[in-house]
Amino acid sequence: MSDTLQNPPVSAFQRFKRSPFAKFEFVAGATLTCVLTLLVLFSGILFPGGGTEVNLLARLSEPFQSGAHPLGTDPLGRDILARIVHGGRISLTVGLLSALGSVVLGTVIGLYAGYYRGFLDSFVMRFADVQLALPFILLAITVIAIVGPGIDRIIILMIVSQWVQYARLVRGSVLSLRQREFVQAAVSYGSPNWKIIFSHILPNAMGPLIILLTLNVANNILLESSLTFLGLGADPQTPSWGGMLSEGRSYIQTAWWITVFPGIAIMLTVLGLNLLGDWLRDELDPLGKTR
Repeated sequence: MSDTLQNPPVSAFQRFKRSPFAKFEFVAGATLTCVLTLLVLFSGILFPGGGTEVNLLARLSEPFQSGAHPLGTDPLGRDILARIVHGGRISLTVGLLSALGSVVLGTVIGLYAGYYRGFLDSFVMRFADVQLALPFILLAITVIAIVGPGIDRIIILMIVSQWVQYARLVRGSVLSLRQREFVQAAVSYGSPNWKIIFSHILPNAMGPLIILLTLNVANNILLESSLTFLGLGADPQTPSWGGMLSEGRSYIQTAWWITVFPGIAIMLTVLGLNLLGDWLRDELDPLGKTR
């Protein structure tokens, strides 16, 4: 009897029921991500002032002492909770748009380089090797010092620097899939190359792409916060998690809540996305479906 008959494929729901850790990853990751996303989406309704209202009479109020300012206030009397919720819009926007732009650009280049091979493949891979050798922070500091800071520039810079990850991943998948029987059958039937690439090869390479996309969103949130902390990101007048960390470092010994709570928001967001990425990796692992 074959291994397939002895160990029949297990559905995703059955694996979810059998694995307590998978339940934890999915529930915790989905809960953290959904709650933070909903808070950011409805930030204008929850805090109409945008977290920019100044109240010097309430400056440096300690957290958990007042219902009006549950997480305290900063040196200008601005509500920390409101600024965290509104600041999440920048981090999530940068993380999502930069990752989506990178996956689209890298996937298209990787598909064509891996399928057609030749000079295009060699040129793209050598260019990718050179780009991967450049430290992102150093590259970002150099470029932003020349063109100036801004969220749009950070998004473009992340797309330009991260597409190579997706291109290399897709290229490797294409090199393996182009030799499979269903692709060879499509070629023998005379299907056009573009149809073979986008109808037969791309759907079978989506699993690793989805996992990498999820993890890169979390990584890009950290990168945006780091650049804003260095003064190379969002406008200082606009609430952002990195900007709040930068503003509060002078008060870390006397008003710890100014930096601690934005740091916790970053940690929970990245943790939720990483847990979802780990869960997706396990679910899309073909070896795990026959256990």
